[in-house]
Amino acid sequence: MLALNVITPITTATSSKSIHHRYPLTIRLHSPSTTPALPLLHHHPTTTTAITTATAAATSINAYPASPFSLNPIFRIHHPSHLPRAASSNGEEAEPASLSTPKPKSKTTQLALVFGLWYFQNIVFNIYNKKALNLFPFPWLLASFQLFVGSLWMLALWSLKLQPCPKISKPFIVALLGPALFHTIGHISACVSFSKVAVSFTHVIKSSEPVFSVVFSSFLGDTYPLKVWLSILPIVMGCSLAAVTEVSFNLQGLWGALISNVGFVLRNIYSKRSLQSFKEVDGLNLYGWISIISLFYLFPVAIYVEGSQWVQGYHRAIAAVENPSTFYIWVLLSGVFYHLYNQSSYQALDEISPLTFSVGNTMKRVVVIVSTILVFRNPVRPLNALGSAIAILGTFLYSQATSGSKKKGIEEEKKN
Repeated sequence: MLALNVITPITTATSSKSIHHRYPLTIRLHSPSTTPALPLLHHHPTTTTAITTATAAATSINAYPASPFSLNPIFRIHHPSHLPRAASSNGEEAEPASLSTPKPKSKTTQLALVFGLWYFQNIVFNIYNKKALNLFPFPWLLASFQLFVGSLWMLALWSLKLQPCPKISKPFIVALLGPALFHTIGHISACVSFSKVAVSFTHVIKSSEPVFSVVFSSFLGDTYPLKVWLSILPIVMGCSLAAVTEVSFNLQGLWGALISNVGFVLRNIYSKRSLQSFKEVDGLNLYGWISIISLFYLFPVAIYVEGSQWVQGYHRAIAAVENPSTFYIWVLLSGVFYHLYNQSSYQALDEISPLTFSVGNTMKRVVVIVSTILVFRNPVRPLNALGSAIAILGTFLYSQATSGSKKKGIEEEKKN
């Protein structure tokens, strides 16, 4: 909508003055044949000719003006950003009408890039983490180093102002203590599992995480429909079949993957309960502070558990490779890409729905399992492959079932 300012000179016997009139002027520029509507707030006989002239001049314009411009010294047509807000029926000011609503840009390319980085970084982490553990089988120290690299990374982003640093308060730190503790348990347990069994087997067992999520949430009072409970049955069956037929089966590796599931599930549940008052903190900053606190949890325990063996283990690792820099690069890459793939996952979660994220996470496990089998040439039995496929399928069905139940709950809340 355009505005029309009209200044009408009035001369009397004793004085001369001007009356300023404002008229809203509606012009449909997309259709030249359309007659422009011209509602008048106040009719004055002396302004008819001026308004007709303004209408004719305005309809000849092919594009919106970038700023107010003058048609002649008597009246001006203004851009809507300069219009005063009209009073609504309840006496409050209404927002000015806009000429056009810009179409949202497509995020397909951006999401594809985030997913691609997420998958690639996860594959690189799993490969070099396993290579480092094969040479230096001390998962407590390696897990601590990975958290240390992530902490340095976030501190650098905050110092260089590449990432806005959240406001730190005592309640925020206290709220993070629980999630960081469970994150520490999940991370070190996964590293222990990686050091004992094949990477593919650990990921198959970790695909059973939805089972623990449903069970623990049910104990805490959440309810799930029957289809959600049915969806976890193939997960249990598939993981059991894969475990029985796994060539590299190790009890410590199995328990490490299971405990890792428990840790990450409790982290997610506890985060929802303790961090409700800090929703303004984005996922990347939240993960950064969890990494820093987890480092303080883990490293002292790592010294107690493995510290006496690190020096001898280091000399054996250096002797096992031709070039010591190879070992250093593997350890460094495991630390850098551990943080990067988690960073990408949080960025993906900020951009997409939880269902899309769950499906993407399921497919990520498939890609990682296949990639590590090809790199390390792990023998896979047919029944083992079948069990892995059933477990992954169950994870996919679980994500579909939980998404449907959430949508139904939201619709019922709206109706009520």
